[in-house]
Amino acid sequence: MSDASVLTQRDGPVLTVTLNQPDRRNPISDPAMVDALCAVFDQADRDISVHVAILTGAGSAFSSGGDLNAMRPDAGGLRAGMPAQTRRNYRAGIQRLPLLFQAIELPVIAAVNGPAIGAGMDLSLMCDVRIAGQSARFAESFVKLGLVSGDGGAWLLPRIVGFSKAAQLSLTGETIDAAEALRIGLVSDVVPDEDLMATARQQADAIAANPPHATRMTKRLLRAAQTAELSHILEMAGAMQALAHATADHDEAINAFFDRRPPTFKGD
Repeated sequence: MSDASVLTQRDGPVLTVTLNQPDRRNPISDPAMVDALCAVFDQADRDISVHVAILTGAGSAFSSGGDLNAMRPDAGGLRAGMPAQTRRNYRAGIQRLPLLFQAIELPVIAAVNGPAIGAGMDLSLMCDVRIAGQSARFAESFVKLGLVSGDGGAWLLPRIVGFSKAAQLSLTGETIDAAEALRIGLVSDVVPDEDLMATARQQADAIAANPPHATRMTKRLLRAAQTAELSHILEMAGAMQALAHATADHDEAINAFFDRRPPTFKGD
């Protein structure tokens, strides 16, 4: 699928999704971008033959976040004349993204190829794994515009880097480089820019090599564990394990182990 806002490329079980407004540094606040991202990831989540997705940006930026031009009072963007309408605009617009990324079972890798600023940083936080090129920069910069994160950053960031560091980044709005992002656990790897997509693909292939039902249920369990009590997670894990034991891929894994051969998983 391709449109003016988002490009997709399917290679076997791996789907690459590219934010495609490089001249504007890939803002994600536009309704067209939100609609395109929601449509792509919802469709991919429904297709069990897609095992993993990579999300990146075209051009020199991952995403600049919100479009400042659209924040002017008369621009007709998220900001409306009535505060109540602005609230509704957020709920019907950009806030659909964190809810979708939290709900889907498809694993998503963010390949952060440049600045990820404001809502762009939050978009990377919505993904399950973040790999950064050396030129990547991150900023939870809303406070510098007299705003708060309207798309879930206050929920996402503390769960990734801890409350104190999340508070520091959010209250100062400072920009950090890829090395600092790695040090605080915001990203899992930093690689040379020219190796970013190859590294993301290697990670995607490692995920895609596993049975897709198991990887999707593992992601769902990890996401649920962010808010649920241990007893609830154990109940959920037991139910998922019952489903996993009934898959042909599980039987194939066991048989391949005893046969001393590589398994062949078919998503059954």
